[in-house]
Amino acid sequence: MKVAGLGQCSLDNLFIIDSFPKPDTKKEVIDWTTAGGGPVATALVGLSRLGIDCSFYGITGDDEAGKKIADSLKAEDVDIKGLIVRPQSCSQVAFIAVEKGSGRRTIFWKRPSAAPLKPEEVPGDFLDNTDFLLIDGLMTAASFHAVRKAREQNIPVMLDAGSMREGMIELAGLCDYVVASEEFGRELFGNSGTFDAEAAVRHMCSFGARASTITLGDRGSITIAGDEVFRTPAFRVKVVDTTGAGDVFHGGYIFGLLKKWDIKDVVRFASAFAALKCRQLGGRAGIPTLRETEDFLSAHV
Repeated sequence: MKVAGLGQCSLDNLFIIDSFPKPDTKKEVIDWTTAGGGPVATALVGLSRLGIDCSFYGITGDDEAGKKIADSLKAEDVDIKGLIVRPQSCSQVAFIAVEKGSGRRTIFWKRPSAAPLKPEEVPGDFLDNTDFLLIDGLMTAASFHAVRKAREQNIPVMLDAGSMREGMIELAGLCDYVVASEEFGRELFGNSGTFDAEAAVRHMCSFGARASTITLGDRGSITIAGDEVFRTPAFRVKVVDTTGAGDVFHGGYIFGLLKKWDIKDVVRFASAFAALKCRQLGGRAGIPTLRETEDFLSAHV
């Protein structure tokens, strides 16, 4: 089985602090690491650890960060022939402060100075022998191009709807699965009043997807498939860092779909896969193997 992903990649600099400091003060960090990140890129790393062949399409600059991003994907056996390096450009980078104990984090990031991936830069054969396509909608024109190509070939598509970017609603209407953050759900309703997750996920039904899910952090997730709405609780683990948990959730979700599991089993697996990731600092270091995830699920029947 093979999954193609088109979207964002980043170099994350993460550090743990005992508490968030006040302005104009200093704060010593407890631990520090640098790792590859980005929604689609990290989801593919998760899938690769589960034994799925993956290929990534996106852009970096020709800087040191770009080389580290590429190396981080190659180290996880993700095919990066579709990763274009823009000359005289800076890659996307992030600085992430993680609170010790809670795993909550604050992200400071800078988008790449390089131009987005263009539709004509996506190879004509990029979906050959591919079973699934994952996009995050960041590079709008290339995303629409990729989704339309997938639809022509009856290849299912998932949209990682992290936030309400330009064209996201239209893009969602072309996808088979939409897995969104709580932020996206709130923005869908204009961030007004108390957030009603069930109302939001029911509204997402209008996109026409086979199933739509909103992730809710430590409150689990809510999914609609057909006429059925169901909630999946979050698994409890010793949390070090929640960075990348949503991205890993997407990877686990796609894995379950590839295995043709019932949607409730798909979401439960994705939840466990994401929870186990949170045991280590960084978006990828804690991503478990298939055996680890299966053993964890067996112990939490």
